Amino acid sequence: MAKKMHATPNLDQLESGPWPSFVTGLKRLARDNDMMVDLLGQLEASYRDRKGYWKGGTVGVYGYGGGVIPRFTELKDANDEPLFPDAAEFHTLRVQPPAGMHYDTRTLRRLCDIWEKHGSGLIALHGQSGDIMFQGATTEQVQAAFDALNEAGFDLGGAGPALRTSMSCVGAARCELSCYDEARALRAVINANLDDMHRPALPYKFKFKFSGCPNDCVNAIQRADFATIGTWRDNIQVNDEYSRAYFAAHGTRDLVNDVIARCPTRAMRLAQKDEVEAGPHHSVAELDDELRLVIDNRDCVRCTHCLNVVRGGLLPGAQRGVSILVGGKSVLKIGATMGTMVVPFMKLESDEDFERLKELGRSVIDFFAENALEHERIGETIDRIGLANFLEGVGLPLDPNMIVEPRANPYVRTDDWDEQVAKWEELKGAAA
Repeated sequence: MAKKMHATPNLDQLESGPWPSFVTGLKRLARDNDMMVDLLGQLEASYRDRKGYWKGGTVGVYGYGGGVIPRFTELKDANDEPLFPDAAEFHTLRVQPPAGMHYDTRTLRRLCDIWEKHGSGLIALHGQSGDIMFQGATTEQVQAAFDALNEAGFDLGGAGPALRTSMSCVGAARCELSCYDEARALRAVINANLDDMHRPALPYKFKFKFSGCPNDCVNAIQRADFATIGTWRDNIQVNDEYSRAYFAAHGTRDLVNDVIARCPTRAMRLAQKDEVEAGPHHSVAELDDELRLVIDNRDCVRCTHCLNVVRGGLLPGAQRGVSILVGGKSVLKIGATMGTMVVPFMKLESDEDFERLKELGRSVIDFFAENALEHERIGETIDRIGLANFLEGVGLPLDPNMIVEPRANPYVRTDDWDEQVAKWEELKGAAA
């Protein structure tokens, strides 16, 4: 039988709204768990005083410098004893999930059993970096919990100024829009850089994320220092059977309002069968015996909206690969930034392709380690030193499409313009 619950008037208010509350879950765990009873007491004090009462420290497991987030209470009585002793230590273990978040029920039960034995029983699936968050363990139990998790096949993730745990979408396992093997890409890159995750030695955190298509279901462009986004470089593919089924179910009004009118570059139009222009850059979907949906792929910017709406009727092209963006992050020194495109297209199919991805990821981490200031993300480093210097440092070619805005000073030398154009044409030819 757990100890008596503390009065929690402020937390109780969080259960009064129309949405499920985490407080309800904590109270359910607290029925037979003294650690959760005192956690609710400490949390109530924080809500009452509008102040967090956790402090850090040094807690870890043998051989690792990261992966455990220490939390010690600051709420003490006159004798310097914790006011909530059963939650005086409430450490979190960050654990790497399987790529694509694939679990079977046996594995989930084993994880729950381990944490009920060694911790509070509170698990978050998943944290911002993708970790399984095992929340609430005493210092004494951290090593034992890690040993049990490691025996089950799991490893600690990243914490502190280190490479963080990665995320990938479910991708090719369930989604027809997937453009590459996301799970393989995640494991290839992360397994090659585990030392930077377990032994923090970077200026600040660094995140890889992998999305199988431009929908970017793991928000890699906004949140990853190195985002790998699936894409294609030929024409959108068409499945006429599914296109006809969509049109039969929705009709012209929905097609025009929900698909054609929402194309950001007006790359689509509705045409009669005998008006369709044949061309190497056009995709044509049959809607019925007379109507056709025509897409000019030269204007397509891969926003994926039409593929989402006409599901299965429009599909990514056959020449699939990835785009690489660097520098996405939330607010820090220069505010929130989205990733900057540094590799417009890269195949990711053969063993050599995956080796190339690993080498590029390693180059970016090494550049970050050598050139970033303390507590600075790679996007802020690029903003400080300039994109051209970054690209030169990691061995990537400059691309005219990377220009943010035209230069303000019109007085520029044009002596070597012909040479630069020739170089650009050579690069385009090599990429093709």
